[in-house]
Amino acid sequence: MPGDDGKATKIKSIPSSSVLYLHPSDNPSLSLTQISFNGYNYDLWAAAVKNGLDAKNKLSFVEGKVKRPSDVDGEDIEVVAWRSCNAMLKAWLRNVIDPKLHSSIAVELTVAEIWEELKNRYSAGNAPRVHQLKGELMECKQGRLTVVEYYTKLKTIWDELANYIKIPACTCGAASVIAKEKEEEKVHQFLMGLDKNLYGHVRNNLLMEDPITTLPRAYALILREERDSNMTKVEEESNEAAMAVRSYGVRKSKGSYSK
Repeated sequence: MPGDDGKATKIKSIPSSSVLYLHPSDNPSLSLTQISFNGYNYDLWAAAVKNGLDAKNKLSFVEGKVKRPSDVDGEDIEVVAWRSCNAMLKAWLRNVIDPKLHSSIAVELTVAEIWEELKNRYSAGNAPRVHQLKGELMECKQGRLTVVEYYTKLKTIWDELANYIKIPACTCGAASVIAKEKEEEKVHQFLMGLDKNLYGHVRNNLLMEDPITTLPRAYALILREERDSNMTKVEEESNEAAMAVRSYGVRKSKGSYSK
């Protein structure tokens, strides 16, 4: 575009590789993760959010590596871009935080300050959370849950525990032994929490196997047992309904003859 002196003037813009760049598809309603922070799952939530921010090239922004401009009210393109990014990322964080906690987050803080405040307030270390998760694991029972719901509940606890308890890397084969033991422990945990009235016989058969079955196979067999049981129940209810209809027809027919 020509300037007053007749020479072309280059319009300055934020390059797409910059941490200050916002893609046209970025909007305040975006959700960085399906995990919502509830005040107790900080470490799991923070890891998921950091992964989402990294994919958006915004991780360094919340970590405070992108400094707040001294003239924050200025109109320089990078100042305006910083304000836009700061506002956008604050909205993204609020989207993945339980609304009950929103009032505890000072709106005047920058997104980097909010991130640091959440870390200082809720990151209490791994030991308390590991203890809590192991307690939840011990108490996890099927109850009225379906097999799929029960297994999903267990797997959620296992996956979070895996974020805290890492299998050591080594070349002596110990890691594979530890991994195998952990897998067998999951099989026992899964089988122990099942409804014994519904799946006691299948569980006993699986526990008699040597070596013990794998978790995927145990889950598949129990799931098949549930489906077979549900099909049998549906057939029985259908037969009962058919018998009731026939019985009603017979009674009605006898009543017609007696007239």
